[in-house]
Amino acid sequence: LNMKFSWLMIWAGTLFLNPVTADCNTTSQAVTCEESGKNLSSIPTDLLQNVTKLSLKNNKITLKDNDKEILPRLTNLTELYLNENMITVLCNNSFYNLTKLIILDISNNHISTVHQAAFAGLNQLSVLNLSYNRITQLDSDVFSSLKSLRVLNLHNNFLKSFHIKSSFKLSTITLAGNPWICSCGLLDLQIWLTASNMTTENENNTTCTLPNTKEKRSIKNATIQPADCETEKASLEITITSTSVIKRRSIAILTALTPNNVTGNNGTHAEFPLPGKSWTFLVGVLGFVLSTTFLIFTAIKCPTWYHYLISYSHRRLEENDPEMSVQEFSAGMSSSPTVSDTNNEDPIVIFEKTNGFEPGEDGFIEDKYIDSYVTEES
Repeated sequence: LNMKFSWLMIWAGTLFLNPVTADCNTTSQAVTCEESGKNLSSIPTDLLQNVTKLSLKNNKITLKDNDKEILPRLTNLTELYLNENMITVLCNNSFYNLTKLIILDISNNHISTVHQAAFAGLNQLSVLNLSYNRITQLDSDVFSSLKSLRVLNLHNNFLKSFHIKSSFKLSTITLAGNPWICSCGLLDLQIWLTASNMTTENENNTTCTLPNTKEKRSIKNATIQPADCETEKASLEITITSTSVIKRRSIAILTALTPNNVTGNNGTHAEFPLPGKSWTFLVGVLGFVLSTTFLIFTAIKCPTWYHYLISYSHRRLEENDPEMSVQEFSAGMSSSPTVSDTNNEDPIVIFEKTNGFEPGEDGFIEDKYIDSYVTEES
């Protein structure tokens, strides 16, 4: 037992003196940590604080909030490889504390959005690789903070145009593999490429996709008339101006519909114009339509209701009335008109009852005509 306890103490002391860290190699000049292909979903928390080169390629890192809390601690990083991961968005200040970073590789991800201040703080960054992503648009100020940037790789994205400032300086740029539209939206890039002395990697494949007349032509040599762009720009400004006027008028109308006076706690009054007469007119029209509809509905439905009530004022006779007096039947007969005739020999038959026979009868009907006839014959 004492032997086991002693071995346990030795093992614990070893862990304390040499804590478990990532797979890192330390030399006299650099600390390199290799964490590639380990199916990591986030940046490891046990990295050495003085690491200078960190490779996290071929993982499932998304560069979310937890990762952005770990990266700022690695202030000595000069190279960071995040290629072949699951990054979709580069948010503002994603690498803000990595002031010594020189190489940043974020290729082969799923990046579709790059925020304007995504690379803020990278004062020493020289190489930026954004190839093989899904970037559709880049703001002209995205790279404005990268004063030391010399190599930019945008190969194989979804860029159609790229507005860039003339003050932006590079030595090498890669733009091939994008569906460039050689129209006015590409004029700034074309002027910038022509005026600078930088190298355009794979320039022969950096061609126009649209329009069809310029398909397969180099974006650097495609003909784009500045005069046409000025006309297009002027029409766009007119459209924007008219839109702003419409917005101002809408705001004025909404302001006119607000209450005239609002009293605050300090007794001051905020003056607002009275509402116009359009509301009164609208209410009047609505009241007229509703009242007219109600009158028409009443006129149509009143005869129907009247006949409906009258139909229940009479009581239908039941078929099997147990007793029907002679007086009731006679009253019914007396209501019919009398017919006078000179021939009084026609018999008048009066039924006393409509149902059943009296007890004691044998069920035969007595016929007086038969009796009188028999008597006369006899």
